[in-house]
Amino acid sequence: MNVEFIEALRNLEKEKGIPFPSLLDGLRSAFEAAYKKSFPPDKGARVEVHPESGEVMVFQYDLDEEGMPVRDDAGNLVNEIPIEKPKDFGRIEAQTAKQVILQKIREAEREMTFGEYEGRAGDIVSGIVQQSDGRVTHVDLGRGVEATLPVQEQVPGERYEHNGRIRAYIVDVKKTSRGPQIILSRSHPNLVRRLFDMEVPEIEEGIVEIRGIAREAGHRTKLAVVSNEPGVDAIGACVGPKGSRVRMVVNELHGEKIDIVPFSEDPSEYVANALSPAKVKEVRIDHEARTALVIVPDYQLSLAIGKEGQNARLAARLTGWRVDIKSESQVAGEPEAEAASGGEPVAQ
Repeated sequence: MNVEFIEALRNLEKEKGIPFPSLLDGLRSAFEAAYKKSFPPDKGARVEVHPESGEVMVFQYDLDEEGMPVRDDAGNLVNEIPIEKPKDFGRIEAQTAKQVILQKIREAEREMTFGEYEGRAGDIVSGIVQQSDGRVTHVDLGRGVEATLPVQEQVPGERYEHNGRIRAYIVDVKKTSRGPQIILSRSHPNLVRRLFDMEVPEIEEGIVEIRGIAREAGHRTKLAVVSNEPGVDAIGACVGPKGSRVRMVVNELHGEKIDIVPFSEDPSEYVANALSPAKVKEVRIDHEARTALVIVPDYQLSLAIGKEGQNARLAARLTGWRVDIKSESQVAGEPEAEAASGGEPVAQ
């Protein structure tokens, strides 16, 4: 029977991927908990299980008034004696052993899951939507691993249908008493970054680099890229043949608009690029106030500002400069609407 028990543990190791020593330790703890029930209150149980034969050795030792093991000056258990013929398990003892073993298996599985995911913050994972109550969406990542997509990490307007497949960005992995808590995001700017990493080989190889990203999830993203190798077009690499690469990212984001612009160390050039698709005539940089005054042709003013100021706002976030936009007529003193502002830059 003991050999069969060891074989069962070996099978569990293969099926669940839990290391055999962890399972054996669980078995030993289960035996100790079960045998302790048959000992006097002032006695503790220590069990050894042979990893091959499954032979069980049971030892009894003294406990103090608080139920803690009594040890001598050398650290040895006091009055430890072997039990030559351990008592057979009764129904209660067997149930105790079973519960301890199952608990140990669950703990080992949680530790393995946490170990697998703790270093994966910043990765993209794919899963199946299990439940969505309007605030938290639960996602099955496979092999019994569940993650959560909180409402603050969801994209306004996106619907997460039951049994629908979803890809999301791992924001954080926390260790809790109930196992690892994996937090996902569909709205994080780095979701877009990682999608481009996956679609553009030049980014993966370090030939093209993403130097900045600003996003209003579900609406628009601005991406600043630069080539680290002469002759390689950074924007062309991200767009791909006939737009195939950027189209894959847009499809994953359910139609979110993406502006890919060239990064520049020159602030005036960078701000002008960031306001794409608007055409900029001039950018005046105030380094002390960290403000960029952008002058555009009259017919480009609304495009530069964007719907509800979105284009100017994203340009400010992308570049880190406060962006003030004026038309040529405004600069010349003609009576028109007040200048539009991109607002304070938001740190990425």
